[in-house]
Amino acid sequence: MGLVERLGVLKEPDYRRLFWGRTISLVGDGIAPIAIAFAVLDLTGSATDLGIVLAAHSLLMIALVLVGGVYADRISPRRAMLGADLVRMAAMGVIAALLIADAAEIWQLALLYAVEGAATAFFNPASSAIVPQVVSAARLQEANALLNLSRSVGRVAGPALAGVLLALGTPGWALAADALTFGLSAAFLLRLNAPLLRVEAVTSFAAELRHGWTEFSSRTWLWVAVGSAAITNAIFFPAFQVLGPTVAASSLGGSSAWALIAACFGAGAVVGGLLALTFRPKRPLLVGEGVLVVFALPIALLAGPSPVLVIALGALVTGVGLSLAEVLYETVAATLIPQESLSRVNAYDWFGSLALEPLGMALIGPLAMGLGTSPTLWAAAAILVACPLIVVAVPSVRRLELPLVPSPAPAPALTVRPIEPGD
Repeated sequence: MGLVERLGVLKEPDYRRLFWGRTISLVGDGIAPIAIAFAVLDLTGSATDLGIVLAAHSLLMIALVLVGGVYADRISPRRAMLGADLVRMAAMGVIAALLIADAAEIWQLALLYAVEGAATAFFNPASSAIVPQVVSAARLQEANALLNLSRSVGRVAGPALAGVLLALGTPGWALAADALTFGLSAAFLLRLNAPLLRVEAVTSFAAELRHGWTEFSSRTWLWVAVGSAAITNAIFFPAFQVLGPTVAASSLGGSSAWALIAACFGAGAVVGGLLALTFRPKRPLLVGEGVLVVFALPIALLAGPSPVLVIALGALVTGVGLSLAEVLYETVAATLIPQESLSRVNAYDWFGSLALEPLGMALIGPLAMGLGTSPTLWAAAAILVACPLIVVAVPSVRRLELPLVPSPAPAPALTVRPIEPGD
């Protein structure tokens, strides 16, 4: 099947609505980290303050993601996503208003960005679980690849737009644009028809959480990959999102240089998403986890620091590897995990993958102050090489195989009714 045929998944109307809503929202997500970073740096100039604001966002998201997964399975992924978008629109809109009015304080940014993180805890598990509900089974990898591509477009267009908005105005206006994207995403979700999968015997919240844990912990390839992701996310994103802008502000020319680097990271992710449309390795986890060694590349280049264009090239290569790894992993998970449990399993995935990130966000600034920015970045790069090498040594990761073209599976033994747009 060629590239054009694989794009035919967009002919499925509900998937098309999901795709465009996610794409618009993710453009806003690409704006937010850069706008928040330079809003904090404008207020205090402190990498520690920036780490605290980002940690507050991550901490609340992690604290609630298991709750979000259970309720997405209960009330439907579509409803969970819709409610989350509305809350995120409000939180980012208030941050934008405070910044535009020149009335913002660090504690306000931390609190409101934490609210956005709480809403994201309900959105993320649902956003993966809804895909098998709105697309035919044979097109699952293409559907995941295109959604990953939309995430990659956000990583390109968001930072690029942030750079323009920051050059022309202030972080407040950039975050106002972010709030608008959540509203547009909610409008697409209102028009989305997705099946509501109901289990006949509704159990307690704790029992549903235990069932999700059983599904998660029984698969060695899954918890090993998530454990590695926990360490990687605790190292890479604090180094990239906290120390990266700090290095850019001090040595690379400021926000425009960092916007270019972040946009190249997103451009690489676009390339990786396009590659994932047609690339079906026999052993998807071996390939996907192995390529994650590229996470070390931009971190090592920042340690110098290297010239802006060299760092941007490293970020581009990292984006390719990350995007390809995400699609392969998400396709394996959506294929092998029962659909009626997928939001809960995804919640454990998100919880485990991000559990250490707030700690990394909070500590990276003081650590860089104590050891120096360059030694901290070099140490981070070394850990980022080691993690994926350990994962691919695990037999259940290395040997896992999927059919080249997934066959449509029979529907699970559940009561199904369509959700109308007004539900």
